[in-house]
Amino acid sequence: MSTPAILVENVTVHYGEVLALDSASVTVDAARICGLIGMNGSGKSTLFKVIMGMIKPDAGRVLIGGQAPTKARKEGGIGYVPQSEDVDWQFPLSVRDVVMMGRYGHQGFTRRPSRADRSAVDQALDRVELGEYAERQIGQLSGGQKKRAFVARGIAQGATMMLLDEPFAGVDKRSEATITRLLRELASDGCTILISTHDLHALPGLCDEAVLLMRRVLMHGAPEQVLQPENLAMAFGLDVLNRDLPEPAHPAAVVHPATTESRG
Repeated sequence: MSTPAILVENVTVHYGEVLALDSASVTVDAARICGLIGMNGSGKSTLFKVIMGMIKPDAGRVLIGGQAPTKARKEGGIGYVPQSEDVDWQFPLSVRDVVMMGRYGHQGFTRRPSRADRSAVDQALDRVELGEYAERQIGQLSGGQKKRAFVARGIAQGATMMLLDEPFAGVDKRSEATITRLLRELASDGCTILISTHDLHALPGLCDEAVLLMRRVLMHGAPEQVLQPENLAMAFGLDVLNRDLPEPAHPAAVVHPATTESRG
């Protein structure tokens, strides 16, 4: 059996007296796109931080490609696209500077870019269609372009896993389509992608699978099944039954409620 790209097993995290994750378990195989959905306070950001090795859980274990998260991150295996509000867009960095940050793990102590570093950055910028904006200050980009710049950083880094926090927030339809295409291409190249999102309509066209989170993993399976209103009601409340949700595109695979385990 191949080593899963992400293994989160019975992870519990507290912030003081607040329980953020409660015996959460989820497994994602390599080259898959997995959507992470849940209401604010459900533990999505905490799960991201645990996977990136920024938080050590109170209980349970996390392995990224069979490695400890801190080791995987140190070796450049994890790329991260943050929420817009988590970035200082006024900081005097060009788009090229931001993407070059992905090459820091390949550089020496002086952080002096090599020819290989510059080539990797140029190729990443071209791939996300931002080559002509390379010298522009990062804050001058549109919402979608900013997201693509951070995707380019992960590409230049050579990350085998990408974590994206609300990648479609504040993004126009054209940029959403471009980002979706990029992520599908990256997954085809072997990259594992985990997306935290409130955009439920985007899930079936983008993700191979979805995780429904409310401090614990309530359900993990095909997006069309996870998005059934009766399932969403477990995490979002009964009002979700009245929402205009995406119609299932085809019969979904069997989904295992995560009261026993997150995914078969």
